[in-house]
Amino acid sequence: MKHLPPDREVTHWSLKMSNFTTTVTEFLLMEFSDTCELQILYSMILFLIYSAGLMGNLLIVIVTTFDRRLHTPMYFFLRNLSIVDACFISVTIPQASINSLVNNRVISITGCAAQIFLVTFMAYVEFTLLTVMARDRYVAICQPLLYPVIMSPSACMQMTLTCLFTGLLYASFHTGYTFRLSFCQSNVIHQFFCDIPSLLKISCSETFSNTLSLLGTALVVGVGCFVFITASYVSIFSTVLKFPMKEDQRKAFSTCVPHIIVVSLFLISGYYMYLKPPSDSGSLKDIILSIFYCIIPPFLNPIIYSLRNKQIKEAAKIVMKGKFLLRNKA
Repeated sequence: MKHLPPDREVTHWSLKMSNFTTTVTEFLLMEFSDTCELQILYSMILFLIYSAGLMGNLLIVIVTTFDRRLHTPMYFFLRNLSIVDACFISVTIPQASINSLVNNRVISITGCAAQIFLVTFMAYVEFTLLTVMARDRYVAICQPLLYPVIMSPSACMQMTLTCLFTGLLYASFHTGYTFRLSFCQSNVIHQFFCDIPSLLKISCSETFSNTLSLLGTALVVGVGCFVFITASYVSIFSTVLKFPMKEDQRKAFSTCVPHIIVVSLFLISGYYMYLKPPSDSGSLKDIILSIFYCIIPPFLNPIIYSLRNKQIKEAAKIVMKGKFLLRNKA
């Protein structure tokens, strides 16, 4: 990692003296590269990935909103997932890319706290929405006669609001619990955005309770959702294999496989992000793991769903041709 010369490092610090202890009031984020040219190149590549992911998710939001054939619980949750993905990918990449281009690594404590809250909130809501989507597929395939009752519009709205409300509580708790700590030894965050594990490494306070609460709640939520999703798909696959028609089996699998891919990608990247062994300094590996956690899943979600879903592709073609308004009027 590139360190600034002592004279520049001091200019990026805002310190106040209290009982001979320096307290950090600003942080320095990690750069993408030591070389200016590579830093610009990586920033542009990530910004292109961000732009593609943002447009893909917004396209899904548009087509599932304006095409009345897609006004079903499955596409309702997919639209909400795309909204979360668009916000999730917008929390870190634009600021990191701009900061790299203008060679500015500084982020205020308020900005850092806001970024941690939003990243934690979006990650929680995304994973719980993926869990709700697994239940939707389970009811649709294993209990089709009860589907209109169990997955009614009011029930879908209640499940979505529950994900959002509990996400607010989860993110608020961990953000507040993190920023009760003191940061008086270093202001250099070994990451290109603010995240809780990176802040815990540079805190001069006792962080055992923070680490324990972070891992404990993450495991409870993660393992709980993972067990629910696994149980749902075990039941789904056992039911699908009993279908007499191969076409029915293929159609059922085509709606489940994209969801399994998305869940697996998010789980694996999140596991490495928060449960990897702690390191004392930042590295390219840390940045790559972070990219797979907060950038790649939101980028790939619209690709995975749209390429495997015939209705999404047809609706997208209608939107691209500008005919969706005429279709609704007809």
